[in-house]
Amino acid sequence: MNAPPSTATSATLLVIAKEPVPGRVKTRLTPPYTPQEAAALAEAALTDTLHTMLRVPAGRRVLVLDGTPGPWLPPGFEVVPQVSGDLDERIAAAFALCDSGPALLVGMDTPQLTPDLLAGVGRDGHDAWFGPAADGGFWGLGFADPTSAGAYVRGVPMSTDHTGTVQRRRLAEAGLTIGDLPLLRDVDSAADAAAVVACCPPGSRFATTVASLAETAR
Repeated sequence: MNAPPSTATSATLLVIAKEPVPGRVKTRLTPPYTPQEAAALAEAALTDTLHTMLRVPAGRRVLVLDGTPGPWLPPGFEVVPQVSGDLDERIAAAFALCDSGPALLVGMDTPQLTPDLLAGVGRDGHDAWFGPAADGGFWGLGFADPTSAGAYVRGVPMSTDHTGTVQRRRLAEAGLTIGDLPLLRDVDSAADAAAVVACCPPGSRFATTVASLAETAR
C-alpha cells in the first residue's frame, strides 16, 4: 500500500472550525434541511476533514475551535479556542500558535479534501500555499514561516465573493512565491452539498449523511 503524499513531518496542520450545534452552523442549508440536519452535515464534513488531516504526516495537528469538542473529535489533535474578532483576526491568531516550520490551515467546509490534494505543501520550496474556493473565498492557506502570517491575513475582507482574490494578491504583492492548490467547492447551500458529494472519497461520512437524509425525506 502506498503512503499518501505528505507535508514535511515538522509541519503544523490547523483546522479552524465551529462546533456543529443546530442553529449555529450551516444556517444557509436551512431550508431545505432542518437546523438539526444542517448540524449533522456540518459534523460529518468536520469529521471527514479531521480524519483526512490525520492521514497527512505532521509534527502537530491543531483544531482551532469555536465551541466545545464532542465525540466527533478523533485522537491526535490539540484543541485551542478561537480568539474573538473577525475571521481575519481568528486566522492570524491560529497561525500565531505555530512554531517554526511550515503550517497549513484548512476549514471544515470541504469534506472532499484528500491527502493527495495537499501533495507538496511544506516541502516544495514555496513561501505560501493558497487553496481557492469556488465561491470566491479560500479553503486552505499555508506559510513556510507562519510567524509572519498575521501581516498577510489581517485586513483581508472575509466572507465576500472577492476574499480569495484579495488574499492571494496580498501574498503576491509581498513577493511570496505561491503554491496554488486545487479549486474546491465549499458546502454552504443544499446545491453545494449535492455537488460536493460527487467529489467525496469512498467511505465519506458527509456523503453517507447526505444520502441518509435524502432517504429519510422520502
